[in-house]
Amino acid sequence: MLPTPSEVGGFMWDEFVTDTLARKNLYETFFISLRRLMSGFAIAMVLGTGLGLAMGLSRATNAFCHDWTMAILAMPALAWALFNSIIFGFDDRGPILTVILAGIPFVIVNVREGVRNTPRELFDMARSFQVPQSKIIRHVLVPSLMPFMFAAARYCFSIGWKGLVIAEVFGGQDGAGWTIKFWYDAHRAHGVVGYAAFFVIFAILFERLVFEPVSRRAFRWRPQLQTEVVEEAFGEHHEHYGEDHHGEGEAARR
Repeated sequence: MLPTPSEVGGFMWDEFVTDTLARKNLYETFFISLRRLMSGFAIAMVLGTGLGLAMGLSRATNAFCHDWTMAILAMPALAWALFNSIIFGFDDRGPILTVILAGIPFVIVNVREGVRNTPRELFDMARSFQVPQSKIIRHVLVPSLMPFMFAAARYCFSIGWKGLVIAEVFGGQDGAGWTIKFWYDAHRAHGVVGYAAFFVIFAILFERLVFEPVSRRAFRWRPQLQTEVVEEAFGEHHEHYGEDHHGEGEAARR
């Protein structure tokens, strides 16, 4: 039987004020899961970015790694969670590796496509002016990759978070996934629904408090650029319209 909203709300309030029957309270639980998530997320971003750059810049590397990347991408997070729980048992390594394997193919694919979409004319122009390779990477490649990097980070975080919860359900002794299993085993539906709501709230808060501020700071030049482009296009349209209107007036007077 599904719990009533009042039962779920009461449970969530009790958890919020640390009045819980579980082994750890809400804050300790999410801190443990967040530590695992950020460890796996950081490793996936570093390794995925390196492989994505190599695949985007080298056809040989792309030919060698493409099928492996697609194979990892096709594997569901549930399969990685079960496999890692069998290999590592009740250990931090299983959930962290699940986050890495679930998120890294999205990083690789996004970074590779970002490299491929960088205009070659920019590289040619930089080389014609004998710009050092380090500055080409910093001022040409990195700005072009930023939108793809943020997309990769969002995918890696969301997929990694789901994989982490599943891994903690099967191979964890604590954390958010283990806690939702605790309430499931205790036949407390309001606990399961309440912690599912906490998962959603956590993901939304992370998006609002981390990804959006960083994105606004990284792309703060974009609104101004778009405004300048619109104003320039409007100005050209206005000039053409004025010339056409003036020509029509001259023709009418004749």
